[in-house]
Formats: sequence, C-alpha cells, structure tokens
Amino acid sequence: MSAKAKLPAIWVDRQIVQDGALMSYGADRADLFRRAAGYVDRILKGAKPAELPVEQPTQYVLAINLKTANALGITIPKALLLQANHVVQ
Repeated sequence: MSAKAKLPAIWVDRQIVQDGALMSYGADRADLFRRAAGYVDRILKGAKPAELPVEQPTQYVLAINLKTANALGITIPKALLLQANHVVQ
C-alpha cells in the first residue's frame, strides 16, 4: 500500500524488503530463535521460567531495497548503504 501511495516506509521484518518494501530495521530473528532455544533447554533441565532473566535483542538487521527506492525517486545515502546488512538490487 505504501508503494502504491508513493510513501516511503520502514518495516521491522527483513522479508518484507525482499517482497518490495523500501527498508526494514529490526531484531535479527534468527538470533532470537537461537537464544530462545537456550531458554527451552534451561526450562527442560528444571529451571523455573519466572526466574529466568528477560533479555533484549543484541543483534539488529538493516535491509534496503534499491529497486523500490528508485521507483519512489529516493536516493539512499552511501553511508547508509554501507551500514546495511542486506541490500536488494
């Protein structure tokens, strides 16, 4: 919808950028799932879930879709492209 309205939008999920969204910035889901497995392991070994610490994401992913940027007439600064983890051509 944002592309049809010619509005740039930033999303949380990298997959949406693969599908045509302009950008995404959010926690690395693969890292979150790996860390969740550690919690499951501790619980299965007898740890009480209420006593486990709450953790925040430590890895974030920036993805940019240059095809969408060009379609919207947006120039992505080179400094931002260099910081991106994934760039869709």
